[in-house]
Amino acid sequence: MNEPIIILNDLTKQYDQLVAVDHLHLTIYRGEIFGLLGPNGAGKSTTILMLLGLSEPTAGEVRVCGINPVTHPVEVKRKVGYLPDNVRFYDDLTGLENLIYTGQLNRMTKKQAREKALHLLSRVGLSEAAHQKAGTYSRGMLQRLGLADVLMKDPEVIIMDEPTLGIDPTGAKEFLALIVKLSKEESITVLLSSHYLLQVQEICDRIGLFVKGKLIAVGDIASLSRKLFANEPFIIEATVDQLSPISRLQDLKQVLVGIEGVKQIDVQNAHIRIFAAKDITAQVARAIVHTGLDLLSLSKREHGLEDIYRRYFEGDGMEA
Repeated sequence: MNEPIIILNDLTKQYDQLVAVDHLHLTIYRGEIFGLLGPNGAGKSTTILMLLGLSEPTAGEVRVCGINPVTHPVEVKRKVGYLPDNVRFYDDLTGLENLIYTGQLNRMTKKQAREKALHLLSRVGLSEAAHQKAGTYSRGMLQRLGLADVLMKDPEVIIMDEPTLGIDPTGAKEFLALIVKLSKEESITVLLSSHYLLQVQEICDRIGLFVKGKLIAVGDIASLSRKLFANEPFIIEATVDQLSPISRLQDLKQVLVGIEGVKQIDVQNAHIRIFAAKDITAQVARAIVHTGLDLLSLSKREHGLEDIYRRYFEGDGMEA
């Protein structure tokens, strides 16, 4: 994941007085799954349009697979596949026929297109629906067909806009697993725009947070969490046997106070919550056992993408 595949340098797009994308610097690497996050109007879609050569920057430079989409938009489209949030096909053609048509548009013979289409339909789990009219496909099936359609031209980059919108949880999970598999096995770079934070957290290697045309944060979830919550304590929660003697719970509290990094301890019946300046989960477990209490559960709260998103878009991160 060291080869740059998308490079944005001081990229800016302005419509009259509105700056839709404001001096954007970003590098995305081959085989990476990168998530674009931000509220509506943040600049995500405008950035995607410039990547595809469908909108010309006001200033700055774009390189996709080493190609300038402003001067060579057709060449970029040969290497980049785009899956919109509401993919459409010819309803009166079967899934197979739609893919064959795409293959022929990409200069394949009908035989080559058919062979490749059958292979891709199998790969996305649509073999049994290959001869079914696309107009009868469910939302999830259409997204799978859309992915197969994008793969017909062997793209180096796939851009997806809300790829699991309207798909049931099981179908969404399977579709995301397919995206990860493609990215890792074939080194395909995936640029994903979505509002489903948990899904983004599950599959993206890195994320970029957009607000008011600016890219205000870039990184993996762990590094962004450390940066945002550096001054906040770790929260370790433990549950012990409800029949534990009060005296032993008091003994435990005294032991925990002596652990370096502990800031606060709350004990409510059999539930113990420890606020600490660092991760002391292992020390807490040893202290509970050493005190003679029966440890029933132990967990550490970690800040995830939802916490990061809320901090930036509802808190002081807005001005970052």
